[in-house]
Amino acid sequence: MHPGRTLWSGIVVLTLAAATVALSAAAEPKAIKLAGVVQAVLDCRAVSETASRLACYDAAVGKLSAALTQGEVTVVEHAQVRALRRQAFGSSGPGPDLFGGVPKQESVDRITVDLSDAYRGPSGRWVLITTDGAVWKQTDDDPPPSAPHKGSKLAVRRAAFGSYFCNIDGQRAVRCERSR
Repeated sequence: MHPGRTLWSGIVVLTLAAATVALSAAAEPKAIKLAGVVQAVLDCRAVSETASRLACYDAAVGKLSAALTQGEVTVVEHAQVRALRRQAFGSSGPGPDLFGGVPKQESVDRITVDLSDAYRGPSGRWVLITTDGAVWKQTDDDPPPSAPHKGSKLAVRRAAFGSYFCNIDGQRAVRCERSR
């Protein structure tokens, strides 16, 4: 075997091993630390005497209400988190860790949207604008067999190492990235 191939094979094996360790570590559930005012409401459940428990709840809910009113605490439902994750899919801003308490099976790894516009940029690669305002740009040089257009279905899915594949109207995928 050629010495360069041996070195390259070793690098690939080490990279895959590191990625496997990172992915398995990321799959472990994280403990969620609740805001103090929320935890105080939950802690009232442990008070055994009825009148004391009611007093505890009244005080804790009063503090929680004040924190909500002042914007110190925000309550977000899972459906809202799923919608935000779908909207942020592919962007480089705060990602899934912002909503660490949502189970992995609720994370977004693919979306399907309609295009509101599609055109070739200065590089000759496609720029795809979705009806929800996201902009996806083709990153490889192999164009789809048929040109995308307004109304085309765009299916975007995660690929390896933080990249994405875009399928336009069910055609062969092209590599893409979200720019907005």
